[in-house]
Amino acid sequence: MKAGKIRLKDIGKPSDQMVKLNPADFMRLPYPYDKADSDPDFKQLTEDQKKRYEASLDGVLAISIPKPETKGEEDELVRKFLSGLEKLLTKENNWTFLQPLSLSLEYCAKCQTCNEACPIYTGSGKQEIYRPTYRSEVLRAIVNKYIKKGGKTFAKFSGNDIDLNWTTVARLAELAYRCTLCRRCAQTCPIGVDNGLITHELRKLFSQEMGIAPVEIHTLGSMKHLKAGSSTGLMPVALKDTIEFLEDDIKDRTGLDIKFPMDKEGADILLIHNAGEFLSWPENPMAFAIIFEAAGLNWTLSSDLLGYDAVNYGLWYDDVQFARVAVRHAQIAKKLGVKKIVIGECGHAHKAISVIADRIITGEINIPRESSYTLLEDIVCNGKLNLDPKKNDFPVTLHDPCNVTRLMGVVEPQRRVIRKICPQFREMEPHGVKNYCCGGGSGFAIMPSMNFPDWRTRISGRMKFKQILDAFQDVIDPSINKMVCAPCSNCKGAIREILNHYNAWEKCGISYTGLVEFIVNAMVDIKEPYIEWPEM
Repeated sequence: MKAGKIRLKDIGKPSDQMVKLNPADFMRLPYPYDKADSDPDFKQLTEDQKKRYEASLDGVLAISIPKPETKGEEDELVRKFLSGLEKLLTKENNWTFLQPLSLSLEYCAKCQTCNEACPIYTGSGKQEIYRPTYRSEVLRAIVNKYIKKGGKTFAKFSGNDIDLNWTTVARLAELAYRCTLCRRCAQTCPIGVDNGLITHELRKLFSQEMGIAPVEIHTLGSMKHLKAGSSTGLMPVALKDTIEFLEDDIKDRTGLDIKFPMDKEGADILLIHNAGEFLSWPENPMAFAIIFEAAGLNWTLSSDLLGYDAVNYGLWYDDVQFARVAVRHAQIAKKLGVKKIVIGECGHAHKAISVIADRIITGEINIPRESSYTLLEDIVCNGKLNLDPKKNDFPVTLHDPCNVTRLMGVVEPQRRVIRKICPQFREMEPHGVKNYCCGGGSGFAIMPSMNFPDWRTRISGRMKFKQILDAFQDVIDPSINKMVCAPCSNCKGAIREILNHYNAWEKCGISYTGLVEFIVNAMVDIKEPYIEWPEM
């Protein structure tokens, strides 16, 4: 079916593929990617994958649901879905989000104002199933027909008489992972309907009631995090060796003999990183150590299980998993007797422990929590470091992580830092609370299975790539080195994949790094450049 030709009831009608994606329909990109033939065909699933997994939504697999073998299995999964939906709408089972969920289900005016605000809908060429309200309208129609009294009779005359069968459930499960939960739609809605929240609640239903969730987020994510200390594989036993390596690397690169203070009781600050930084971007935790030591801060890291990894994948899909991790982080801080927790450059960790965890981190474990952005602003803008902006004299633009800016309102601190130390800073448009998601939000950046990475790079990250290209159009020549500042490890992962996919370094001279790397690069006492550019 072509975009714009899909009805709500079509989600329950069996077919090989509800929507076929065509790159020719995708939003056009700026120069030098403005030719229609610059995009190859969309990656297709193998016949074996189609046979084994439910892929009838759009030919993309995010959660890879095995096909039920019998009609009885299908019926049981539908029963579990309906049972979970009933629980989702009761205070006893969903006291955390019932009120905003109910309001969003009841009061959508179907004005579709939110459509143009969604980077996935616009990036796909306005594919109907990706509009923010589509999955919400499907869920609303199911609630009206199967949950409300007299709903089946009313549904016959509503025009949205959706059949609740296995096809509907499977497609709705995949649809819940065609949204990055950036909540740009909620920001745009004139009456505050939150389609992002509805999507989150759908994910929660599938996880907690049906055991359906991306393996990277659940089995290899929050479960591994709780059991091993980190979803990255960096277990506590390996942390000591990693820290020693980072200390040696600092000395080799800067000449500074800096030690990471571990498990220091009574420190002012417990710094928690996304553990992915230690492995994929070690220059980031190294830069934090350099800055904190130079500024004379009293800080520490924790080697305790979970204490050194700020990620909390439960935020994206499962309240129970979220609570387990959030409480553990607070208990570790309480045990060390620190004055506050400072969250490193990880957007979803910011939201998890700073905002959502307020519902469960209470009483004696209610430790103050602060964004590293505001702390870095104080260090840089109040003269606590000797900095030379000319060392960052190349074009720079800033990506705003959704969970920090739009969802928490932390907008200016990182900008004040960048403006002070980067003479050629230019904004993306739009920016701040109106920014677009990196495309890797809500777990997408760590979901590499099947053909989902192609969808993530080509569709959900498309608008972000357009923003980056637009910001650098006046210096797009690849001989001019330019940098995207992405102060979030999840966003860095997504932006890395986008830039790699489009060969943006070779074609445009565009690379990326975090915020603290710019600060260290500008420090007068650091003689050699700290920021490293890719090799041609």
